[in-house]
Amino acid sequence: MNTSTTNQIAVNGITVSYEVAGSGPWLILSHSLGCSKTMWQPQFAELAKSYRVLAYDTRGHGASSAPPGPYTLDLLAQDVHELCLALGITKCHFVGLSMGGMIGQTVALNYPDLLLSLTLADTSSAYGPAALPFWLGRAQTALSQGMAALVAPSLERWFTAPFRAAQAALMVQAGQWLLDTPAVGYAACCLAIAPLDTTARLPQITVPVLVIVGAEDAATPPAAAELIHAQIPGSRLLKLPSAAHLSSVEQPAAFNRALREFLQNAPD
Repeated sequence: MNTSTTNQIAVNGITVSYEVAGSGPWLILSHSLGCSKTMWQPQFAELAKSYRVLAYDTRGHGASSAPPGPYTLDLLAQDVHELCLALGITKCHFVGLSMGGMIGQTVALNYPDLLLSLTLADTSSAYGPAALPFWLGRAQTALSQGMAALVAPSLERWFTAPFRAAQAALMVQAGQWLLDTPAVGYAACCLAIAPLDTTARLPQITVPVLVIVGAEDAATPPAAAELIHAQIPGSRLLKLPSAAHLSSVEQPAAFNRALREFLQNAPD
């Protein structure tokens, strides 16, 4: 993100760190749990050729504030809405991956007039009660053992084994995303996304929607993407081969190509 400017702004009771570059229609990038806006490096400069791109650190992550929980998806979506109000953004394209996609769904449902289009990558619309112990466990691990204990298992979920083996330097960088995430913020976001259940409301989303999923994503598998696609009339679904959970990082060229094609046909 070398051509961008880094900023901080007070919104919704916290300080949000964000970067902006380019010109044109606004496009917001929302990252995965345990990452930061840096996750979007493979997309940022490319998209900034045609859009005014804003990548931000979610509450509890990166250089944004990490107050104690509880957080909710409604609160994280409100952060986006308040950020847009503060920056004078009245319409935008929104691209969210994993937790960012959950925030994107909530923004679309709570603030439908804000979005021009919505891209939901490697995300889900519901976890169900059976997943609660998993999220409680990850939150407890972060708080009791620190973020270092989550690096290895997270990298295994984020990327396919061949990619991890071939991209040692990138694995160090991705691990650092986790290490730089405040444990209290990570834990609060785990508990915010655990009760996710937007499936029945997804037909209310009327803007153009692109659903992307890594074919080898075990964290939010293709079946979750297929369900979202089935629930949103007119949505598009793309499965990226040789990609796991962070498909935008593992297959950036294919991800960017699909996103660009979709956005070119979306309203400005």
